[in-house]
Amino acid sequence: MKKIISIIFSIAAAFAIVSLTISCEDYLDKAPESSISETDAFGNFTSFQGFVEQLYNVVIGYDKCGAWNRYTFADEDLTIAPSNFDAGNWWGNETYFYGAGPSPTTNEGRHRRVWEDAWYGIRVANMAIEELDKKDSKFVGTDEERNLLKGQALFFRAFHYYEICRYWGGMPYITHVIGSSENMTTEEYSRLTAQESFIKMAEDFAAAADLLPNHWDDTEAGQVTKGNNNYRVNKFYALGFQGKALLWAASPMLNEEAGKGNNFNADLAKQAAEVLGKLLTLCEETGQYALETWANYESIFVKTGWNRPGGKEVIMNETLYDRGRVMWSCLGATVPASFGCNSSTTQQDSPTANITHNYGMKNGLPIDDPESGYDPADPWSNRDPRFDKTIITDGDRISKNINSPNDTYAQLYNGGRHRNGGSYGTGSPTGLYFRKFNLMGPNFVKTSNANNMIHSIPYLRMADVYLMYAEAVNFMTGGGPSAKASTYSKTAVEAFEAVRTRCNIPALPARYVSDKDTFFESIVRERAVELIMEGQRFDDLRRWNRIADPRYLEKTIYNFDRDANGKPTNIQEVVSVTRVATSPKMNWLPIQVKYTKMYAGFPQNPGW
Repeated sequence: MKKIISIIFSIAAAFAIVSLTISCEDYLDKAPESSISETDAFGNFTSFQGFVEQLYNVVIGYDKCGAWNRYTFADEDLTIAPSNFDAGNWWGNETYFYGAGPSPTTNEGRHRRVWEDAWYGIRVANMAIEELDKKDSKFVGTDEERNLLKGQALFFRAFHYYEICRYWGGMPYITHVIGSSENMTTEEYSRLTAQESFIKMAEDFAAAADLLPNHWDDTEAGQVTKGNNNYRVNKFYALGFQGKALLWAASPMLNEEAGKGNNFNADLAKQAAEVLGKLLTLCEETGQYALETWANYESIFVKTGWNRPGGKEVIMNETLYDRGRVMWSCLGATVPASFGCNSSTTQQDSPTANITHNYGMKNGLPIDDPESGYDPADPWSNRDPRFDKTIITDGDRISKNINSPNDTYAQLYNGGRHRNGGSYGTGSPTGLYFRKFNLMGPNFVKTSNANNMIHSIPYLRMADVYLMYAEAVNFMTGGGPSAKASTYSKTAVEAFEAVRTRCNIPALPARYVSDKDTFFESIVRERAVELIMEGQRFDDLRRWNRIADPRYLEKTIYNFDRDANGKPTNIQEVVSVTRVATSPKMNWLPIQVKYTKMYAGFPQNPGW
């Protein structure tokens, strides 16, 4: 009997014991070098699901690939240590793209890397699909079980292609298990355009959606893990990423690369709108996913007491490998060094002044609107309610004042304790801090919060779906701000405003949503605010062909003093960094040279 090397999890008991609500470590007890037969691995649903489980284990956490790693490469944040990407060096690994992986049987999130883990995941998915499709398949089980297995494999094949192609562009879309002696000179191994690649992903996501249930608790096969199925791939995952892939395919960058012009592809945008509308309708009909309430907004991103965040809003979250490592990712970079949670004080990561310009005012107007009431001498008052939920400014309460009274309130003025160059030595380089993923505030206790906090950066959540729908409908055939998909009741503007209404922000006046171009600029600002530090900004600017746009190249900081009453004064916004970006070269990252030499038909990205 043919043997396969076991690089998977404990097959016999995996499905019965796995609970993805916490971590992956419970089913990693089989020695990597042990051997099992194909029948053992694929013979029934429990063992086959154990094989498929490893696909979940190569979903990386955006900021957890190192003790802390940069995962944003555009204009929304600034670190004390210089960024390779800001300097135009896109060969830099940033502990995110290449390196330590793949090591799929480890429970160490720091070993994850996009390139290696995604290609590994594609091969595993193809192994599963190929086995299920064989006439002499070893699998014996019900149609429901077969659908669950194949649906997951199809989803993850597409998902891992999404992970690769959003950074490196079009790839060969391999749909079979590559043999060791295979001739890789056939057309299948030629690189596709990015648009072609994303369309193929969308096809896989669509096929997965047809096979997957709304929730595994509603299936017979899912009863063995009932109550622990919330993070298993379902129909909502597949529809969401199908819409996301189609919107990428429709985007100006991909459309131009395909020779069809620097504009949205209206037909592909319509396909995206129809899929995203179908998803939103399904969410409303089932109630399974929805926008979280404003009162629970923070719980989308972070919780204490070892509780996983996300609530009803997050459809797909990252895999958590080791809860104890969380504090060394987010907290290590986003709270003051004096809190003692930092893995590297030179990596203090703070919001740029320029990114905060996207936050409007409480009255709903952009800050550059003459009627907004924005005051440059008092720039942090009366802003969009999300500003206070996600950004720390000078004088804000940042801890409960148990360990050190000096860390009770943010001191972000020139020379302040929490400002870079201040009395503590390191701190915010911009005069601001992020609050979004760390819960700094009146109830933050440095030691206890750090030790039991869980934060997750969502891969897909409802606010993103609403905004993608608005964008797709706006640019689809027959679209515009007042148009709607045939699959959903809301217009583009109504979906857009649903995200803002949740935050108690008045609707934008008609002049901001009156035509496609004006409305699109409102969407650009809204995505910058709602999805700040969620790994979306770099993708958005590139797919919109704006990575080299002068409006997004400068990273600015606030310099200011405090007056006798402790209020900020002499506020100046100055340019700290001007990002080096040229288009079209920097639409895509360069591929490491060793990979471009694997075979003759795999060229480097243009300009690199």
